Amino acid sequence: MRLLLQRIREGWVEFKDAAPTPRAGRGLLALVGFKEGDDAALLEPMARKMVNMRVFNDPDGRMNLSLLEIGGDLVVVSQFTLYADCRKGRRPGFSGALEPEQASALFDRFGELCRGLVPSVRLGVFGAEMQVNLVNDGPVTILLDSSELGLTASTGRAS
Repeated sequence: MRLLLQRIREGWVEFKDAAPTPRAGRGLLALVGFKEGDDAALLEPMARKMVNMRVFNDPDGRMNLSLLEIGGDLVVVSQFTLYADCRKGRRPGFSGALEPEQASALFDRFGELCRGLVPSVRLGVFGAEMQVNLVNDGPVTILLDSSELGLTASTGRAS
């Protein structure tokens, strides 16, 4: 599982056939991708890692505060292209990304977990045509990868 986090001043998602999400203020935009072998055991530790990452400035200008500590907003969008394989040719391959039906279920559950951790969450719609709007703050962009954090599917614990 991968989360690409962007610190934002504001963000929202527009949809082709539906009303946009309400605008989020200061907080994080999280692009979420799943790979073959990922399961629900990864969701909670990754959600907790995300909301507790100290990526917001304290009064001294140091990144010492988390999303929870600032009471920030969270925008969460599914993004299978986080698992693009660009090793060969010019067209990325996506065979390593989790099959859509399974990924959709994990994304929905991840959104539920996020809503249990953060009071203000805006969710994209899995598989929908979306335009993601944001004003980067910093910019600060951080990639969290469950395998690099030592988390394993089925247990959600460090290996």
